[in-house]
Amino acid sequence: MHNVPVRCHSPGGEGLLPANPRRGAMLFNSTEFLLCFLPLVVAVYYVLPWRARAAWLALASYFFYGWWRVDCVGLMLALTAINYAGGLGIARAKGGGAKRAWLVFAIVGSLGVLGYFKYVDFLIRTWNGLAVALGTGDRIEPLGVLLPIGISFYTFQSMSYPIDIYRGVSRPARRLVDFACYVSLFPQLIAGPIVRYREIADQLAERTHTADKFARGLVFFVVGLAKKVLLADALAAAAGAAFDHGAVGLPAAWLGLLAYGFQIYFDFSGYSDMAVGLGLMFGFEFPQNFDSPYRAVGVRDFWRRWHMSLSRWLRDYLYIPLGGSRQGTVRLCASVLITFFLGGLWHGAHWTFVLWGIYYAALIGAEHAVGRVRALNGVPVGAKRAATFVLVLLGWVLFRSATVADAGVLYGGLFGAQGWGALPAAMRSVEFAAVFVLCAAIAWCGRNLWAWQWRITARTALWVLPLFAAGLYKVLTTDYSPFLYFQF
Repeated sequence: MHNVPVRCHSPGGEGLLPANPRRGAMLFNSTEFLLCFLPLVVAVYYVLPWRARAAWLALASYFFYGWWRVDCVGLMLALTAINYAGGLGIARAKGGGAKRAWLVFAIVGSLGVLGYFKYVDFLIRTWNGLAVALGTGDRIEPLGVLLPIGISFYTFQSMSYPIDIYRGVSRPARRLVDFACYVSLFPQLIAGPIVRYREIADQLAERTHTADKFARGLVFFVVGLAKKVLLADALAAAAGAAFDHGAVGLPAAWLGLLAYGFQIYFDFSGYSDMAVGLGLMFGFEFPQNFDSPYRAVGVRDFWRRWHMSLSRWLRDYLYIPLGGSRQGTVRLCASVLITFFLGGLWHGAHWTFVLWGIYYAALIGAEHAVGRVRALNGVPVGAKRAATFVLVLLGWVLFRSATVADAGVLYGGLFGAQGWGALPAAMRSVEFAAVFVLCAAIAWCGRNLWAWQWRITARTALWVLPLFAAGLYKVLTTDYSPFLYFQF
């Protein structure tokens, strides 16, 4: 049932990476992964001697990635070689000029690969649009470059390695196999969290394996699987009814937008929980990627809680080097605009993502200005949370829409331009209502998984095992549904 062709969706339909036509994609919520790949990799890992485990994880990760497209493994190996050589060259270089040359080599090489595979057709389409607008007729045929899944994630992750060595905050890898394992590590390869080498270097050299850590990993993994297949996937039809079928009335527009807001949160945070859980099973401690973002009390607070590893990456490698908040209001606004412009473009080579980034830059600039108004300091926390949530939802319109025109249609529906209208069938089911209420309760009132007082007991199994059984049943009985963030 998972052998249907799977595509990594991106708005507008370009840059799609087709799955291996002979097999379904082996991702965390596939039967191939749950019933074959993961048990085998874990079993072999724990019988191997310590020094062979990194090599085994790297080989398993290449197999995992190659199951989708074998040729894209070569691309990952190329990025591994570029950044490993760059880091080693920086560490061995004697003068500042030589160190900078190696850094430029690594950054240009990495961004060159990412730029070609992700943005060359976007630039061609943009050029063609300008040519039509100007009436020049100088049209260029798009190259039809395929977009490897997860390329934005593992490019940023591997590129941070030579930068940190250049800054003197990280040491070069002791062994090439350790660095290859770091870049390719399958638990967080496709959609993060983005891990810095310095965060994991000591763990690659020596990490602990305990029954308690493995059990915590299982809990994280099962909770993440449940978020994805029991909650996020159940909201997909309602979200699609608002976004994919033309104009809808005001109630359907808002319900569909709310459904998508919960869908993307539980889909992406579910993947992150599964990645963290898998890491724990192999002894790794990955950084937290979500911290109840829909409870944020401002836009800046939202970005401290949502996709935290990307936010930290953009802050440390882009925002702060641009000047950050240290050099006046004008420099601050420029730094925020550039950071969010490129952050939006990182998500996808489409103008909807660019506008989404600019939207957040404008919100943060406005929030900075409003923060100086003392009269607003007494606004209740609940009101701030509600306002932030609505602003985030309005941003998701651009993020989810296939085109800017489609976003405009849904914005019109949200503000009554299409009238009241009837609710689509997907929004009238009992299942949708139950899942919707449960998602809202968890997002706004539930205890964050990272805040639990971790002590695995027999009682833990009483809810983890039924939750896993429900998730596995869903995987076995429904069509395959890829994670939303795989398009990046």
